[in-house]
Amino acid sequence: MEILTSYNLIIEASAILILSFIFNELARKTNVPSVLMLIALGIVLKLGLDALGLGSIDFFPILEVLGIVGLIMIVLEAALELELKPEKILPIGKALAIALISLLASTWVAALILHQFIPEMDMNTAWLYATPLSILSSAIIIPSVSGLGMVKREFHIYESTFSDILGIMLFYFLAGRWEIADHAGGNGLAGFFGNLGLTVAISLVASYLILFIFQNIRSQVKLFLLIAVLLLLYALGKKMHLSSLIIILAFGLVIANMQLFFRGRLGRWLDLEKAKNIYEGLHIITMESAFVVRTFFFVIFGLTISLASLLNLEVALISGLIILSIYAIRFVILRLFLGRDLIPQLFIAPRGLITILLFYAIPKEAVVPGFEAGILLFIIIGTSLIMTFAMVYDKQRAGKAVKKAQSVPVGFTKWKAPTIEEVMEGEKE
Repeated sequence: MEILTSYNLIIEASAILILSFIFNELARKTNVPSVLMLIALGIVLKLGLDALGLGSIDFFPILEVLGIVGLIMIVLEAALELELKPEKILPIGKALAIALISLLASTWVAALILHQFIPEMDMNTAWLYATPLSILSSAIIIPSVSGLGMVKREFHIYESTFSDILGIMLFYFLAGRWEIADHAGGNGLAGFFGNLGLTVAISLVASYLILFIFQNIRSQVKLFLLIAVLLLLYALGKKMHLSSLIIILAFGLVIANMQLFFRGRLGRWLDLEKAKNIYEGLHIITMESAFVVRTFFFVIFGLTISLASLLNLEVALISGLIILSIYAIRFVILRLFLGRDLIPQLFIAPRGLITILLFYAIPKEAVVPGFEAGILLFIIIGTSLIMTFAMVYDKQRAGKAVKKAQSVPVGFTKWKAPTIEEVMEGEKE
């Protein structure tokens, strides 16, 4: 057990973080998601532990804690990126509609597939299992689309953010049938919207109070205190069976859009300069913390998966059908909302951290022994590889377009058909 001494653990954790940073740099150059590299690293470490006779170590408790913190950090990081400006209303509304329709349609079709191939899974349980498989991974998408044009990049940031948030809400609504059946608060849609309304009210009050209090704290060491307060509110909310992530989302939106939420008399209580300093510091800490959590989460996930399930033909068939349904549904929806220019947007639909987190959050009462966890891994790897090939193709296509434009001889310009306005001007003359 020498490998698990204090100094060895420090060395191993530091080496993993350094490798994760290198993977991020490689991802930018190759468009291969760093998530796949981290999972592969976890698999290699698992093989090493098995060779040393340490393969029986239970990593699931660590995975669960990392999952909860990662979930909070992802939602907070996403909320801090959302700017609620008048000129953003149309792109935000379009991205929200696409994310919602895609989520519901993909979940429904995936549930049908699971229900068909897994006999012991009823349709209600199939919806619960299908929801994580239908959520886009903002943790993979946001870093991957940095090289796209502004319009496409913003669309993917908004869409993946909304997909995360809506998917998490849908999952916990469905999971509530098992989790809060014996608690007050009702059931069905009435109970859900009552719970949601109460959570939103608490979230807004808590967000205003936190910002008012923290802008007046003189200590320079307060950002991790703020993170601790948010974690505490999330945990207390879960204990009270509230939609706790709404609290995190509301706070992120309030602090990211202070001038919108602090108007009139409320604006007098806001010290804009101090509040902006809190926002900037929180943004950095959130990104750094999310990086650390994502790193260890995916490596530990790689340590816990069974590669044998990937060789199961039924797993491959179910996963393949779900992947096909994802892109078929996505094509129809994007074609309706975005028109003909669908490359690479059509293929940027990876599944990742949220998918894994929610899978491990399925209530014990709803667990179906016949469901193979390899389906998750298959879909995560498949959608990530498809996105990689699409991004590489798009980059090559853009490079060819630039070379073609540069190949026009000096003194010559390409002929362009006159516009209607130019033709009308000519007729007038």
